[in-house]
Amino acid sequence: MDIKDATELYEQYILAEKGLSTLTVKSYLDDLKQFFAFFHQRKKVEDLLGTDLLDFLRYEFSIGLSASTALRRLSSTKSFFVFLKTEGYLQDEIPEIETPKKPEHLPHCLSIEEVEHLLEMPDTEKPEGIRDQAMLETMYATGLRVSELLNLERGKVNLKTGVVTVFGKGAKERKVPLGDYAIECIARYLDEVRCKNEGRDSKYLFLNRYGKPLSRQFFFKQVKKYAASAGIEVSISPHTLRHCFATHLLENGAQLVAVQEMLGHAHVATTQIYTHVSTKRILSAYDLYMRKK
Repeated sequence: MDIKDATELYEQYILAEKGLSTLTVKSYLDDLKQFFAFFHQRKKVEDLLGTDLLDFLRYEFSIGLSASTALRRLSSTKSFFVFLKTEGYLQDEIPEIETPKKPEHLPHCLSIEEVEHLLEMPDTEKPEGIRDQAMLETMYATGLRVSELLNLERGKVNLKTGVVTVFGKGAKERKVPLGDYAIECIARYLDEVRCKNEGRDSKYLFLNRYGKPLSRQFFFKQVKKYAASAGIEVSISPHTLRHCFATHLLENGAQLVAVQEMLGHAHVATTQIYTHVSTKRILSAYDLYMRKK
């Protein structure tokens, strides 16, 4: 079978049977084009060798391709090989390839001083500023995901006990303590702003001026705006406050399992990345101290 015919069969398979989106299918086929550009001598399926996958990966790294791109192309090509093998077109064995891990990108974390400066940026002389400060304080105090913050229900926030009940990924419920600053800011927002909002009967805590829940895009822009006002030069997002929450807790002696529970991570390994962030920041501070001596 010609490679061209095999590729067309594969395209039909991933589009119709696997139900992949048109964009994802295009990405797979583009990766295959890169493979066959390297193995231009392979004209028929019978010419393909299982070892071609390993040779292709080595070539991708040799030309300086990033690990994420090289591994994605390998995955796409291997999927094509598996399809051919399953359908009986490919006779050669597909080798198990031990791939290098993608480089771990540690989340950027602001210092406590930078976070405090950021939280001071909303103009609390305006209703919008009171709301935004309450949102920022809540996110930093609880480590909520952006979606959890925006979908937070009024009835799930107990200011007397200082506990927020959150429904996270997989509709799993968890309870997270609120700090004093967050409690004060939420109370002021409720008393001075939300009670006057046309959506005051809404179940959602944080509302826009029209009484509707806020969008992710809007809150993202607000955080960017306040970061610029605070003179924070690195690029941050609402999720940065979740990173800061976890890292600052661990730096101040919190137990890893407790932070895991507050973040709503299913596995403690997911939370452990924040120990690396914390260590990195502590070491960088130590290096700076030693250079100044």
